Amino acid sequence: MTPNIPPWFTVANVHEVPSPSLLVYPERVEENVRRMIAIAGGVTRLRPHMKTHKMAEMIRLQLKLGITKFKCATIAEAEMTAASGAADVLLAYQPVGPNVTRMVQLTRQYPKTQFATLVDDEAAARKLSEAFVANGARLTVLLDVDCGQHRCGIEPGPAAIELYRRVAAMPGLSAGGLHAYDGHIHDQDLAARTANCEAAFAPVEKLKADLIAAGLTVPTIVAGGTPTFPIHAKRGDVECSPGTCVFWDAGYGAKMPDMDFLVAAALLTRVVSKPGGNRLCLDLGHKAVASEMPHPRVVFPQLPDAKAVTHSEEHLVVETSRAGEFAVGDCLYGIPWHICPTVALHAAAVVVRGGHAVERWSVAARARRFTL
Repeated sequence: MTPNIPPWFTVANVHEVPSPSLLVYPERVEENVRRMIAIAGGVTRLRPHMKTHKMAEMIRLQLKLGITKFKCATIAEAEMTAASGAADVLLAYQPVGPNVTRMVQLTRQYPKTQFATLVDDEAAARKLSEAFVANGARLTVLLDVDCGQHRCGIEPGPAAIELYRRVAAMPGLSAGGLHAYDGHIHDQDLAARTANCEAAFAPVEKLKADLIAAGLTVPTIVAGGTPTFPIHAKRGDVECSPGTCVFWDAGYGAKMPDMDFLVAAALLTRVVSKPGGNRLCLDLGHKAVASEMPHPRVVFPQLPDAKAVTHSEEHLVVETSRAGEFAVGDCLYGIPWHICPTVALHAAAVVVRGGHAVERWSVAARARRFTL
């Protein structure tokens, strides 16, 4: 670190910012988006997942840089993305129950946006078909392919070919291709990650070839997430949908050393108590930082030796040899291990430009409903 130059995450007017707060650094975000575009070889091959940030301002920032296609996980996310001006939005989640009607409403409310969704079940596809026919509308659907994660999707093979054939024939629906998310692949070693990615994608490529041989059209394949983004980007004939790259986090920073992205979001916390000679109690509980994984759930650049002792709803107690250097009320900055669920815990983000907190961005799509 250069002497007398504050670290990138420091906020000069931090006394004006309550804690805990989510901090976002747009200059670093923009650089990350430019790097994403460079890896993909252009904006046309990018369909970034917006579930990481859930902010309209982030959509508009990416639109400014030429990105027009986005991927979402909820109807609220899809609506917010369309309302922000996106031309093409994929809901990467099979609509069931009332969400079928909400999907129809979404397409009617935002006619300038091209929407698509996923299916992996014939009955669910028929519900969509009936709903869109009843409303005189049409929806593009992609077949969700299970390429090894075993979370959702249909296994490549004869059943997948038959389902695609039936969906393509359903009134009110258009078969738009395949979706293959390989979220189970996150090897630290790039060679191992590449080998596993190729093995997982080979059946998807065969499925595409078999569908075309059967006289069916496969307009696109949406493939991968963040860990396999650089691998799929080399194919040239798929859309890539990384998400975490925009903010990055301590987890991917440690696990994906080959991926050159900047941490562009942090957490501001303060010492609220000093329960022992080597302990600090921070206002960074479960409700401020994602807690679905073992510690470390947050990394403190100012305290590299900090170890979590207890973690509860509003408190995080850490042990550090430097505890004596801090007083109650002092600030610390933390880098979340997993940024996506951390963002969803905050109603708004404090925007830091040029080292100063200048405004707030609503994390609008953290809600399950936007307007619909």
